[in-house]
Amino acid sequence: MAQKASSAHGLEDVKTVEEVQAMIQKSFRLPMVKFLRQRLAKAGCPVSDNFFKASECKGAHGVGGFVPGSGVLVCSNYMRIQDEVDQVVIHELINAFDDCRAVNIDWSDCAHQACSEIRAGHLSGDCHFKRELLRGHMKLRGHEPECIKRRVLKSLSSNPNCAGSAAQDSMEAIWDICYNDTKPFDRAP
Repeated sequence: MAQKASSAHGLEDVKTVEEVQAMIQKSFRLPMVKFLRQRLAKAGCPVSDNFFKASECKGAHGVGGFVPGSGVLVCSNYMRIQDEVDQVVIHELINAFDDCRAVNIDWSDCAHQACSEIRAGHLSGDCHFKRELLRGHMKLRGHEPECIKRRVLKSLSSNPNCAGSAAQDSMEAIWDICYNDTKPFDRAP
């Protein structure tokens, strides 16, 4: 029997790699995940079930990530419930869609990464009011853009090219165009 993963941040009840892999499989039933996978296939970048991998993460991975050429990593030592796994899968599928549709995306470029993170934060539901409340952020008005900006900056902090004010400057420079880009959706879900 697999041992429970120990959490890097003291989270109780984190799941094992095997449990999270099963949760990833369950997320494939979600309409949004099905839609994003269909759009990726239509754009010429089909993703199979083994595109998604659960792993115990160390370092600056956060809860997961899209790795160009490899797939989506979901960090089991940060996952406690199905909704968390679902959100990582959806968010990273949006990053994968951006990687697929952009001819010259450079993930080491602060502005390129910021744009995809803005889009993923806006389109995935990462910053839904209920999720923000559960994180302890109680703002009633303007919570979504504030949440997206906070999460984009956190993501960019692992990019060495985004040191100092580069992350904030890049995010602000491309905010409007990326926030309003809702592809592959007709409008923000």
